[in-house]
Amino acid sequence: MVTGGTGALGSAVVETLLGAGAHCVLPWMDESELKRFARRDDPNVKLIQVPTLSDEAAVAKLYDAAPHLWASIHLVGGFAMAPVADTDKAALLQQLDMNFVTCFLCCSAAVRAMRKRQAGGRIVNAAARPALEWRAGAGMAAYAASKAAVAALTVALAEEVAKDGILVNAVAPSIMDTKMNRDAMPKADQAAWPKVEEVAATIAFLASPDNKVTRGAVVPVYGRT
Repeated sequence: MVTGGTGALGSAVVETLLGAGAHCVLPWMDESELKRFARRDDPNVKLIQVPTLSDEAAVAKLYDAAPHLWASIHLVGGFAMAPVADTDKAALLQQLDMNFVTCFLCCSAAVRAMRKRQAGGRIVNAAARPALEWRAGAGMAAYAASKAAVAALTVALAEEVAKDGILVNAVAPSIMDTKMNRDAMPKADQAAWPKVEEVAATIAFLASPDNKVTRGAVVPVYGRT
């Protein structure tokens, strides 16, 4: 399962997983993103339209479509840049909904599915650099807080489910080298940004059977930034 799998990082993750022989289930919401997704006709990719991943019933139905779940990778989310004084309750809740609630509900559904199989599994979440370096969240505090919640969830859940053979980790990317970020920050040192393929390689390892011992980690994937 790869949420956010049709996005820039998600597409790179799916590409890496398919190359390793995985079968991928991908929820999608954005039709324009789906049209750009190069693997939409791949027989090893199952695409499922969902209205939202912040609704328990929608998430439960999604995970019912993955009865042989080994790994659940949660990349869906959103970003908002605004100082605290200019962030109202609605904007705060939107960030929590997109980044933390979606992750929490997918983690919960994934654990239930993996426990049913009794074969262990892997969960990988997406935090962010401000989740580890709180001062970096200045000017985007709602986003930073929502990603810090993802980091805390990751570590707590890893302790809960280790006995089930489920290893839970997260990555914490800095600004990644994507077209959107290049367009938004044309004067930045873009060469220092981590490539999505490089971040995807870390995610794929954490989600793989080759990862036998790493759990409760929030792994910085900063490149040279």
